[in-house]
Amino acid sequence: MKFETNQLLKGLPRKLALMALDCGLIVLCYWLAIMLRFDGGDAYKRAATISAMLPMLRYVLPIYLIVFWFGGLYEIMWKYAGMRDLARLLCLSGLSTGLIMLFDLIYRSRPISGTVLIIGALLNTAAIAGVRFFWRLLQTLRESAAGQGQGNDTPLLIVGAGNAGAWAVNLCKSKNQSFGRPVCIVDDDLTKKNLRVQGVPVRGTISDIPELVRKYHIMEIVIAITTLKGDRLQEVINLCNATHCRVRMLSDPQAIDESGNPLGAGIRELNTADFLSRDEIQLNDAQISEYIHDKVVLVTGGGGSIGSELCRQIMRYQPKRLLIFDIYENCAYELETELRSKYGAKAPVITLIGSIREKKRLDEVFETYHPTVVFHAAAHKHVPLMEVSPAEAVKNNVFGTKNLLASAAEHGVERFVQLSTDKAVNPTNVMGCTKRLCEMLIQTFSMHTSMTCVAVRFGNVLGSHGSVIPLFEEQIKRGGPVTITHPDIVRYFMTITEAAQLVLQAGGLAKGGSIYVLDMGQPVRIMDLASRLIRFYGYEPGVDMKIKVTGLRPGEKLYEELLMDAEQDKMQQTAHNKIFIAPPMTIDLAAFYTNLQELQRCAEHNDEKVVEQLQKMVGSYHPNRKVNEDHTVEAATGNTAILSKEDVQAAMAGKEG
Repeated sequence: MKFETNQLLKGLPRKLALMALDCGLIVLCYWLAIMLRFDGGDAYKRAATISAMLPMLRYVLPIYLIVFWFGGLYEIMWKYAGMRDLARLLCLSGLSTGLIMLFDLIYRSRPISGTVLIIGALLNTAAIAGVRFFWRLLQTLRESAAGQGQGNDTPLLIVGAGNAGAWAVNLCKSKNQSFGRPVCIVDDDLTKKNLRVQGVPVRGTISDIPELVRKYHIMEIVIAITTLKGDRLQEVINLCNATHCRVRMLSDPQAIDESGNPLGAGIRELNTADFLSRDEIQLNDAQISEYIHDKVVLVTGGGGSIGSELCRQIMRYQPKRLLIFDIYENCAYELETELRSKYGAKAPVITLIGSIREKKRLDEVFETYHPTVVFHAAAHKHVPLMEVSPAEAVKNNVFGTKNLLASAAEHGVERFVQLSTDKAVNPTNVMGCTKRLCEMLIQTFSMHTSMTCVAVRFGNVLGSHGSVIPLFEEQIKRGGPVTITHPDIVRYFMTITEAAQLVLQAGGLAKGGSIYVLDMGQPVRIMDLASRLIRFYGYEPGVDMKIKVTGLRPGEKLYEELLMDAEQDKMQQTAHNKIFIAPPMTIDLAAFYTNLQELQRCAEHNDEKVVEQLQKMVGSYHPNRKVNEDHTVEAATGNTAILSKEDVQAAMAGKEG
């Protein structure tokens, strides 16, 4: 409280000085209004009007100052003022004039004409705004002179001549920033060509970027169109990267977080989401809120990449309590700290350490906290590691899921959402096969319990732990080579945020026993992804940054699929255009549980019997693995090669390199 009082007192002299200045300007402007009104007329009328005006100042000035004070005029930072602030000044001047006229009408006959008052109000507005903007101009010139030669003089091109482009120019010219020197701007709006944004000329359209880069020796490009999304953003990024300039983006200056606080604008590096820019997902918030708001929600694997993003998204819907369940305490603790920092120390977040392999621990959690919604994201997911340790994959993914389903059903859970993967479709690896068994467990529990159980199937997630982009970035920073397993390998990708949002939406649809398949867009060639990322860092693939083909890893296949052959023609559309339902599978329950018991016995030893039993249970499982005499596991086929520039170009063109 004392600090706030000191701050208010500190700002008081400035406000008083502005009020004194405004009083002087108001008197001057009314004198000018009288001169203009009676220009060339009778000098007697002019003198009489001035004499009549002088006593009026006793209430004219207080009315203006009171209206300006309570209207917030003296709280405006004119260094950053815009059209809204000018509009406010105009409205306050108009209000003051109206009050003066009303005062004259009620308490006395009007000593001067309304024309003089209106002209005076217009002159007041112009003078008050003019003085402030003139001071702003002097400050800008002074800062520019003081900062000359100290900032970053790198020639910079800005994409976008709208509000965001103007913001980017302002950031670059700011005294405390060193983003570069804006040389020119491009915009596809032809009416803006040859105009200037804060002194920086608009020289052409986006397609002119390569020519302008050469002409003006541009070294950096800032994309400043915050509404640019999807394929068009990819086109612009690719065009900019082709110039070999450093490419950055303006973060949205209008963006706010869930608490309504501004995130703040700045110029940032490209991130993983920019690799896969798509149109923003439209969520049915009411449907999601209906099953999460004021409910106890449990997220297993809550400290992981997708689990943690699920927790962040869930908190937006104000659950009664969020339970973060994970065996790895570090990430779970960091997430809890983040959520408490954002939502307050008393945020309804509880972190629980435990393993889904231990049913007793699960029963304790359900008995203590009584969750009604469960999101199951805990799993062993790294394909090559699970090929070496198939028994562990089975214990965790299959029987851990079975434990969780059983405990949830026994304790009255209403909704259970299992995260699955495209690797469960026609699997060639142990991890994918265990996930297929999880889908089968979901459907059996949905049929034989009152719990609504669903699985959500999607592909790779950009930026998750162990995913390809962080690996590529690390390799590029080390100087290469960048390793890919095969020139023709393709994968489905989506961002962590997209995946979490669609999982929540699928949970809201919740048709028991359904396997929801997310629209992953078009599959991405890993060769294209690697080449694009290499160019992001200013290198040329195959020239100054080598790409090495290491051969397929054990369990890996060239093409992932989101649907099995039997599912292709029977796919159902949901109310959400990015979520589909795979047809239910036929499961012989007795045989399935007999095979599960046998699988559990096989998993007591980490050997090939585990893989053989998995093959027996999942007919579409065709392992791509070979076990050597020293017990190491490798892909059935593979090769290693360093690709030249020509090889890279041929591979990217889809030809045989």
